Amino acid sequence: MPTDIEIADAAKMQPITEIAQKLGLSSDDIEQYGHYKAKINLPVKEIEDKKHKLILVTGINPTSAGEGKSTVLVGLGDALNQLGHQTTIAMREPSMGPVFGIKGGATGGGYSQVVPMEDINLHFTGDMHALTSANNTLAALIDNYIMRDNALGLDPRRIIWKRVEDVNDRALRNVVTGLGGIMQGVPRETGFDITAASEMMAILCLAEDLHDLKKRIGRIVVGYTYDKKPVTVDQLGFTGAITLLLKDAIKPNLVQTLDHTPAIVHGGPFANIAHGCNSVLATQIALKTSDYTVTECGFGADLGAEKFLDIKRPVLGKTPDAVVIVATARALKLNGGVDKNDLTEENIPALEKGMANLRRHVKNMQNYGLPIVVAINHFASDTEAEIKTIQDAVAEMGVKAIEVDAWAKGGEGTQDLAKEVVELADQPADFHELYKSTDSIEDKLTAVATKIYGAKRVVLSNKAKKQIKTFDKQGWNTLPVCIAKTQYSFTDDQTKLGAPTDFDFHIRDLVPKLGAGFIVALSGTMMTMPGLAKHPAAENMDIDDNGQITGLF
Repeated sequence: MPTDIEIADAAKMQPITEIAQKLGLSSDDIEQYGHYKAKINLPVKEIEDKKHKLILVTGINPTSAGEGKSTVLVGLGDALNQLGHQTTIAMREPSMGPVFGIKGGATGGGYSQVVPMEDINLHFTGDMHALTSANNTLAALIDNYIMRDNALGLDPRRIIWKRVEDVNDRALRNVVTGLGGIMQGVPRETGFDITAASEMMAILCLAEDLHDLKKRIGRIVVGYTYDKKPVTVDQLGFTGAITLLLKDAIKPNLVQTLDHTPAIVHGGPFANIAHGCNSVLATQIALKTSDYTVTECGFGADLGAEKFLDIKRPVLGKTPDAVVIVATARALKLNGGVDKNDLTEENIPALEKGMANLRRHVKNMQNYGLPIVVAINHFASDTEAEIKTIQDAVAEMGVKAIEVDAWAKGGEGTQDLAKEVVELADQPADFHELYKSTDSIEDKLTAVATKIYGAKRVVLSNKAKKQIKTFDKQGWNTLPVCIAKTQYSFTDDQTKLGAPTDFDFHIRDLVPKLGAGFIVALSGTMMTMPGLAKHPAAENMDIDDNGQITGLF
């Protein structure tokens, strides 16, 4: 079989103007980046008589066996269009951290890909660089401010704004700046986050327009004064300068699938550190211009889907009409204790044990009151007995499990899932919020940890307890919580697979993200700057004299 990049290279793409026409957009409504990429100009005109159905694609906890959530997402979008339902995909932009690390790109795979795959997975239209520049310009302005008059009395020891890079670079997690004498600035301890985990990224993805973007940037808390009062970007007077650096990045990007389904790819926050959803603007445009919008959220439903429903949904103003939970027999066997080298062998007892992970995710989405279908992403080693085991298990919960073959067959291999999604999306939903904005910060953390993760209780560090008291006094307790947690487990320990119960969930630190509009809670040993693996994907990448790229996936 050809590789993902070979399939993408062989694709015949349509001019981006033709893709825009499928959304009712003219050439004046877009800014072209070559023949096959474009920015969508804002605001977007309203297109009448659309169904405005929203389909959310999520998954089980990711494993090294792979689940193929993005592949199923793309295949589902293509299948809906093939069945005559006008559909647009709305998904996140890849970060170079995972692309050059272990996870790889985020454009799907096989015959269910978004193209041009190489461009999207690398620099695309420059959004990541614009976010990095905006973030670091603010950091430079802050350092200059404390070196000069520092009229507000900003305490260098209490600055919480960090610099960022769009790569995995563990060496930058903790740094000291301002060394070398009085002309080099004020020495202080700080560090780097990855761009995808930054508040600037979250702001871009949650802003409803340029005006809202500017307001959110102005609300950013960069640190505290010597008498412990918060200092915002508005107070420093830098809001306009930072906003103008994002004037193009706020415009969503339009591309296409291999089957020429419109795909709006915009924003790329991680779900294990940030809120894990593509931009509100991208999703809104897809909803305005299509009958069905198929969107995704990062990692498992315990991370991306929870954050979509509790953080993005209130801003978007739209609840999903149906939820697709992607799983594989291989990944479920891994959750059941099978060694990753033995996943091609049939093992029904291990599969049944690993099904606890899928059941937990199904139950969690059912508790929100949303219609659900399970997509079993097909692998060649799957057996009929394994597929039936998964289908029977979720049938006991009143949910269908449908096998799909999006990688090898694209939309054609995903049509049964598409038909079920259409039926589910027409059913009335009875959405239930996980918590209320009036709940305390601790109660919100407890709600997520106990109702979604299955924990017995939340254990707060002494630092976190003090922070909650401070946030209460500042009036920040009405904000939703965004828990930074390992993606591999329901717990804060990545080695505990399956669906553990009766465990303590540890919160060590809280960070106010007023611009984004949520409180980040760091659990366990979660880092906001990932590191590279022993053998990162970058080792296998190359480009020849003709510009032909290899090793990108």
